[in-house]
Amino acid sequence: MSTDRFADYGRPRRVDGGLRARSARGAIGRSWWSRRFLEVLESFALGTRLTRGRSYARAGQVLRLDIAPGRVTAEVQGSRPRPYEVSIALAAFPPALWSQVEAELAGQAFFSARLLAGDLPDELEELFAAAGAPLFPGSVDELTQRCNCPDFAVPCKHLAATFYLLAEAFDADPFELLHWRGRSRAELLDQLRARRAEATGAAATTPPADTASIMDGSRSGMGSLPSAGAARALAGLSATPLAETTDRFWAPPVPLPDRPPRLVTGPDLLLRQLGPPAPAIGGPGLLERLRRAYRAFGPADR
Repeated sequence: MSTDRFADYGRPRRVDGGLRARSARGAIGRSWWSRRFLEVLESFALGTRLTRGRSYARAGQVLRLDIAPGRVTAEVQGSRPRPYEVSIALAAFPPALWSQVEAELAGQAFFSARLLAGDLPDELEELFAAAGAPLFPGSVDELTQRCNCPDFAVPCKHLAATFYLLAEAFDADPFELLHWRGRSRAELLDQLRARRAEATGAAATTPPADTASIMDGSRSGMGSLPSAGAARALAGLSATPLAETTDRFWAPPVPLPDRPPRLVTGPDLLLRQLGPPAPAIGGPGLLERLRRAYRAFGPADR
């Protein structure tokens, strides 16, 4: 019997209907969250090992990819007749932490609007980190990687191919990243809608708070996490009472510049800059008819 445990295994078996990476060459991952995910993996000194699975991902060797809270499972066809079973575990956030994060997301219209529109804003990573729940793993030890192939390397090419297809799954549906962390798209958006509706109802029956409390988020207990969107842009402004600002509401904050001088030109300037039209649409005769029409209508700014 050969002492080389890999002697009986050659090129992977070709498969039909596998999950094929959309990127045929170059880097994989288009969105910030998929690129960030791969950057984090490469920062764990996995970069050269990940490239081993890129050809598998592009050849469609991954037969199945399932994302569930805390675990990703896949089947990858290698050189053996039977596909290899792959799993990548990352701890899902506990319900109490998700409840805190959802309160913060619902409290800032910027996040709610972007998420309800199906997008993950860049600032989301900062919000999760401030809540003590980094969205991406902080070390390779947070990932539990399993594959039943005979290769001792971690990640093997089957795991690496799964990582690449996982990044593209995040491209196709950014909520899969949050699903991996413990919240499905439907659950998260239902919570955001319910919390926003509750906040709107409370605002309708509660006297308005002063400007300073709205700025620092104290109305909903949001002082500990970063603001985003308009809240971030307005955070540094002083809280001026409304009564002191109504008299200059329509006044510009700085003097407007003088209106630049205008160049007086004939109404057919554009026609003189263009070449004669093609014969199919009228040729030089069309140009002359348009010139007469321009002159008949008079100056362009009238």
